[in-house]
Amino acid sequence: MTDEQTPAEDVAFEAEDLAQEIEALKAEIAAMKDQALRYAAEAENVKRRAEREMNDARAYAIQKFARDLLGAADNLSRATAASPRDSQDAAVKNFIVGVEMTEKELQAAFERNGLKKVDPTKGEKFDPHLHQAVMEQPSDEVAAGGVVAVLQVGYELLGRLVRPAMVAVAAKGSTGPAPAEPAAAAANPYAASGEEAGGAAFDTKA
Repeated sequence: MTDEQTPAEDVAFEAEDLAQEIEALKAEIAAMKDQALRYAAEAENVKRRAEREMNDARAYAIQKFARDLLGAADNLSRATAASPRDSQDAAVKNFIVGVEMTEKELQAAFERNGLKKVDPTKGEKFDPHLHQAVMEQPSDEVAAGGVVAVLQVGYELLGRLVRPAMVAVAAKGSTGPAPAEPAAAAANPYAASGEEAGGAAFDTKA
């Protein structure tokens, strides 16, 4: 305190200094809170990314193995489809039951590990992301762009397509009810000009 300053002025100066210091501390606290929130958000992002990468690694690790088993699943399906169910021979009936049980157990194992069938129903809309059109044929039951028949079921693993379903598709000019929309609708590559203008091209190499 100088000779010219009064006690009141000195108190005022100290109060002003304290107010500035408080404001500086408040600003520092706000900055630290903001930094803490950023670190927390970054940690959460790292956690989510690690979980996603772990799921991806798991999917990729079993993808080849799963693909190798699809041939066995196809053969079992063909065997059950062509089995002589009207046979009176007890041994044949038991054999058929054994094959059917083996197919069911294999499909159950697929489901438990995230491998699911891509098996569109008749009349479902062709989806180039899930289906591979191997042939076109006119139909009076399905409109153009709808699935007429499934020639080979497809499979997807944890959301990734392992093998597209091979299908026969109703050609342009086919008459029938409009194809049912799949879960994730794709543009109809068979639609007439002006109908469903979309960006998805007809893909036979899915």
